[in-house]
Amino acid sequence: MRPLLPFPAIHASHAGIWIADSAGVAEVPRAKAISAVAQSPHILLNAPMVAARLGYPELSGLDLLELFAFLHPARFMVPTVNGLAEVLGLNAPESEAGAAPFLRAAATKLLEGAGSAEWPEREGAWTAAQSLMRLRWPWAQLLTVRIKMPQEAEKWLFSKLPEWEESPPRPAPKPVALDLDSVDARLTALVGTGAEPRPGQRAYAEAATQAFAPRMAADKPQIVLAEAGTGIGKTLGYLAPSSLWSTAAQGPVWISTYTKALQRQLDGETGKLGLPPGKIAIRKGRENYLCLLNLEDALQGGFAGRSAIFAHLVARWAAFSRDGDMVGGDLPGWLVTLFRRNGATALTDRRGECVYAGCPHYRKCFIERSVRASAGADIVIANHALVMVNAARGREEGTRPTRYVFDEGHHLFDAADSMFSVALSGTEAIELRRWIMGPESNTRGRRRGLAARLADVASYDAEGGAAINAAVVGCQALPSDGWLGRVSQGDPFGPLERLLAAVRGLVYARDTNAEAGYGLETECAELDGALLEAVEPAAQALDALLKPLIALGRRLEAVLTEAPDWMDAQARARVEGALASLSWRTDTLGGWLALLARMGGAPDPDFVDWLSVERYEGREFDVALNRHWLDPMRPFAQAVLKPAHGALVTSATLRGSEDWAQAEARMGAAQAAALTQHFATPSPFDYATQSEVLIVTDIKRGDVPQLAQAYARLIAASEGGALGLFTAIRRLRAVHARIADHLSAAGLPLYAQHVDPIDTGTLVDIFRADRHASLIGTDALRDGVDVPGHSLRLVIMEGVPWVKPSVLHAARRAAYGGNAYDDMLVRARLAQGFGRLIRRADDHGSFVILSAACPSRLLTAFPPGTPIIRLTLDAAVARTKNAHKGLSTPPPVGQEAPLC
Repeated sequence: MRPLLPFPAIHASHAGIWIADSAGVAEVPRAKAISAVAQSPHILLNAPMVAARLGYPELSGLDLLELFAFLHPARFMVPTVNGLAEVLGLNAPESEAGAAPFLRAAATKLLEGAGSAEWPEREGAWTAAQSLMRLRWPWAQLLTVRIKMPQEAEKWLFSKLPEWEESPPRPAPKPVALDLDSVDARLTALVGTGAEPRPGQRAYAEAATQAFAPRMAADKPQIVLAEAGTGIGKTLGYLAPSSLWSTAAQGPVWISTYTKALQRQLDGETGKLGLPPGKIAIRKGRENYLCLLNLEDALQGGFAGRSAIFAHLVARWAAFSRDGDMVGGDLPGWLVTLFRRNGATALTDRRGECVYAGCPHYRKCFIERSVRASAGADIVIANHALVMVNAARGREEGTRPTRYVFDEGHHLFDAADSMFSVALSGTEAIELRRWIMGPESNTRGRRRGLAARLADVASYDAEGGAAINAAVVGCQALPSDGWLGRVSQGDPFGPLERLLAAVRGLVYARDTNAEAGYGLETECAELDGALLEAVEPAAQALDALLKPLIALGRRLEAVLTEAPDWMDAQARARVEGALASLSWRTDTLGGWLALLARMGGAPDPDFVDWLSVERYEGREFDVALNRHWLDPMRPFAQAVLKPAHGALVTSATLRGSEDWAQAEARMGAAQAAALTQHFATPSPFDYATQSEVLIVTDIKRGDVPQLAQAYARLIAASEGGALGLFTAIRRLRAVHARIADHLSAAGLPLYAQHVDPIDTGTLVDIFRADRHASLIGTDALRDGVDVPGHSLRLVIMEGVPWVKPSVLHAARRAAYGGNAYDDMLVRARLAQGFGRLIRRADDHGSFVILSAACPSRLLTAFPPGTPIIRLTLDAAVARTKNAHKGLSTPPPVGQEAPLC
């Protein structure tokens, strides 16, 4: 190894701050550390995290994560000292004091790799380093002297990416009936001949097979609702009939999940199927993938400063990425957070501005490649939102699947609630204006308006050109840049801004929580005169915009039919893409007009309407009129289930302690009026000996110091390995601020969602990799987090996860049973939180609820036989400490809660 670099290194955590240089390593106070990093560049790991520990947001330096992203793009690494040591094959430091000198050694080892002939990611590195040198990236000067100049000019990213190939349309799947013996044989092959027999898994696979039986009547799909307890092995259980049917019927099966974590897990499990290349595909929404046109713009001057550096690192990644997925794919989640607010969202197609075949990179587009890969695949791993979007907007009709597996089915209701809702908000309206108008100021970027995207259509078709011009004029009524400031100051401009100003005024007049800093809302009833007067002009303006957009859509359809001489295959694809985007916008405008039509009139019993001011920590960011279906499973059943031939809806908590009739309503089966079959099998785990539920009875509600003390003592008793779940971000932050330093000083690092500047997926990776680490967070951690083994041995819930009161929840509560509806939702949340604890047969742990006010009627959320004990904090700490040491303590006499 070469001599160490001449730069000092800094390591900062809640336990302290250390700086290492050629003279040695020393622990330093915060003020001295800030002075040192301000005067000279330091080697460090994860600059935003170190900056947060120092309380010095202006920190910059030689970040080893950026260097790793350059040298090893698309390669996984846990962004910690131990994670870096593992990928480099170095010995991890034995203490935090040894971390700073380790970083100096790691930097030297990484840079040595840049000069190695065996470096697998060498292609394109010399050219990228030269570009980063011009941008004054701190590592560039050290890299350019180590990377040899290639003998031949390196290909530009956009010329070396492979092109996707068009395939002929697939015929409709054949009607086939699966033989249960064949399903059993496929399952045996998937789990392996030496695997322990699991009767529950075999029964589950046979029940799932019924979802693949031929459909016997139109709009009457074969639906199976299957609840499989944790540990049954439901993934392989449904992959067995899915893979058999897709091969025999020659049609695709779409497996839909709610969380990205399960998508990644499925990606690994499907490798056991042994299908030929191209027969398994992962599919996500367009906004997840890198847009090559946006990237090209960023590389050619569209980005500046740190954003430009980020763009070049993303370009390095794109050359080696499997599929260009920037959200949950092989782009490290920590890379985006290193650059804070800069660049990431601008590199994806989040605004629906894709020009399709008009793009010079169309044949190499990651998005188009994923669409075509899914069209030819037998197994497509997707997500609930994408399935619903494709069905509701009529996308890809020619390749629409007839068979679905909805894993994490308990989330279908929430996904449908979001998908089939309408929000007339300032943010949505200004995005529509920008989509039509294009840039209105000297902003960077390639954003183009409707006229620019359809210039050839306008020149060919006079009526189409007139419709485009009318739409440009009509969108002037929509909010423009600076709308929120004008609305807040009582100086709105135009009919839509005046409507939003009236909405804001009424919300503030009625919501009594204005000082709390959270979002505000009020029912859309008994509206005041100012709001009613603003409704009609706003509706007229929206109608004046909708008409030319509808006319344009008709002209685009006519152009496609006429097929003029200039319309080659690429032009046709571009017009078809524009037509799809246009249809989405006209549907949105139609929804807004329907919402406004009800203002001041009788409420529609199928919908819940309300007004809101969206705020984050007291800062307003949007104003909206909202409409949700009272029962979102009605449009879901109509758009997704009825056209399908079969669907399996499955989850470990699909039914819980409720009856099947309620599960059918929550999953859309009742609304589809389909022939529905039920299946349930309990978990094979021995919860009576592997787990316990501890309800702590002496924590005063609202007492943050006492709550923080409880978390600290329990985490210390288990020596880490704790997952803490909160219902409020403010309390989470308050608890973290009180206990993080104390725990870290004891060698128990504490990470926190909404506090640490890093994405949730990476936080879970860090937590999983360190058995002494703990992680606290909110809803995103309650479901979809899979951390088997000793890294997770304690789950702490700050209290009973009651549903937050809202206009929408109040309406559904009144319609679906009052307290019983609340209890159903709370039991589901408790079951999902408990489900994080025991993930395999050798797991053990405790589930702690820090609230005496936990009604016995909710305790059926936990698996039968699970010990449930009400006790003091002191007793809970003692039990947790003994459980961690492998001891057992019988429950106090008379303290077991009734299992009713």
